[in-house]
Amino acid sequence: MANSTSGDSVTQRLVRVLDTFTPARTVQTAAEIGRRAGLPPSTAHRMVGELVDAGLLERDDERRIRVGMRLWELATRSSQALSLRQVALPFMERVQARVREHTQLAILEQDEALFLERLSGPHSGANITRVAGRLPLHASSSGLVLLAYGERDLQERIVRGPLVALTEDTITDAAALRRKLAEVRSLGHAIAPGYIEAVSTGVAVPVRDETGAVIAALSSVLRRDDPVPPALAELNAAARGIEGALGFRR
Repeated sequence: MANSTSGDSVTQRLVRVLDTFTPARTVQTAAEIGRRAGLPPSTAHRMVGELVDAGLLERDDERRIRVGMRLWELATRSSQALSLRQVALPFMERVQARVREHTQLAILEQDEALFLERLSGPHSGANITRVAGRLPLHASSSGLVLLAYGERDLQERIVRGPLVALTEDTITDAAALRRKLAEVRSLGHAIAPGYIEAVSTGVAVPVRDETGAVIAALSSVLRRDDPVPPALAELNAAARGIEGALGFRR
């Protein structure tokens, strides 16, 4: 791809444009996209127009921009993550029906926990997680599972920090995080009371593929004072079911 006068390639600028969309920011003007992507106004309007013409972005009646269905279509054609979600969903539905709290599936993506699915009931407690949203590895139960079973380089990178505190209970000390990761590997699950929200406890277990490698974390978000063992039992049963469907045999 040709470079701009700033040295950025077309691909780099395209990624910056798409990265301006977040789970909380789904609609923007072309000017807002340009400002957030660090592009000159003329470049931003031209790129947005070309992406709209290609169907990767869409323009509503007020000329605001949102992610287009064409981008979703392309992403779902061969995504391993979405294939995993499809396999996991029936097992997640069983957990959610029995535990009656949020049930979530996350994978490791660029040093964060990326959530592929979240099931919730009308009376489920507090939870900030969103589908296609991200949480820090050191602060979420899913993230702790992914980190504990991740590569050593990943663990060292995260432990070196900064370990940002989301609540007063979030682990922010490197030595404490190392101990927590060892605990997760020893027990085979992560419990994170108040790490993300003071009123909630995250509980997560690993999910393995046919080779035995941990590829995802399955979790529930409980109210802070709810008993953990019943949810943990349901999560473990569901994880074994997902692993069996993926071809893993213990």
